[in-house]
Amino acid sequence: MTGLITGSRVRLRPAAVTDAARFEEILSHPDVARWWADAEEPVAAQVSYLLDPDEGTTTYAIEHDDVVVGIELAFEEADPQYRHAGIDIAVHPDFQGHGLGSDAIRALAEHLFTVRGHHRLVIDPAADNKAAIKLYEALGFRPVGTMRSYERGPDGSWHDGLLMDLLAEDLVPVAALAGA
Repeated sequence: MTGLITGSRVRLRPAAVTDAARFEEILSHPDVARWWADAEEPVAAQVSYLLDPDEGTTTYAIEHDDVVVGIELAFEEADPQYRHAGIDIAVHPDFQGHGLGSDAIRALAEHLFTVRGHHRLVIDPAADNKAAIKLYEALGFRPVGTMRSYERGPDGSWHDGLLMDLLAEDLVPVAALAGA
């Protein structure tokens, strides 16, 4: 899965080695690291993975006005019995609250539904990341259930995650997202 994806206000392009410093800056910001940090992986290792992910995963740089404002990933399950895709996103706090994250998620979701042929998407925010959950619900994602002790936080303790999914017909139209 490669190529440029455009939203109303953002552009998603495949991540490049030249994004490494900006990705490290985004993931190192305390307001992002709180949700993204890995207790065992230094940020540089996380960035290395983002630039060379596993097969079936694509990393995008989220651009707004030619500035990389975030990172978005798409994970694709190819097994026809369980075919679906997942999304993960991190937006630099300086650019949060302006509708760029919702535009990026919506653009990637549309691409995964219409171009890649998926019928269902998943996303799994930390269960206590209320702002992310509210944003995902505004796009049409629905809670599936709490995954107990799902991920290890930067402090090494286990935290719950919320599994959410979105069917193609549930994706909220762009016009309904004003201000999301």
